Amino acid sequence: MKSYVKTMIGAAMMMAVVAPAAASDGVVTVKSDYSVAETVARIKKDVLKKGIKFFGVIDQARLGKNAGNDVKPSRLVMFGNPALGTTFITSNPEAGLDWPVRVLVYQTADGTVYAAYSDFDWIAKRHGITDREAQFKMATEVIQSVTSTIKKN
Repeated sequence: MKSYVKTMIGAAMMMAVVAPAAASDGVVTVKSDYSVAETVARIKKDVLKKGIKFFGVIDQARLGKNAGNDVKPSRLVMFGNPALGTTFITSNPEAGLDWPVRVLVYQTADGTVYAAYSDFDWIAKRHGITDREAQFKMATEVIQSVTSTIKKN
């Protein structure tokens, strides 16, 4: 059973790392001009500068390595504005599956670094939320601003 779980976790982690070219419904991917570590640092700095709550970073590559899987650099960054994010949950409690905001920063085999996140229009459709248009628009503007920091001007 342990090897099955280990295999399934490894497969899921690898899928997250090798899927940059696959057009996944609801996933927005932004190419970074920086390393994974610098991309994460820039996102964190901008989030904190905006006064957004920073929840943390999960180093998926380290977890994979510790589990015996060779995972390219991959970190899951989590942040959010409770006043904004929880409004989605008040409309549909299952929206909590998509909050706080998560940005996956990962490196592909060729060394390219990307940041990927769930599109807020897709999240609204996924949870059938039709009464929070202004809030989803604001969330989209914030995530676009945050990810703009990973591009050189």
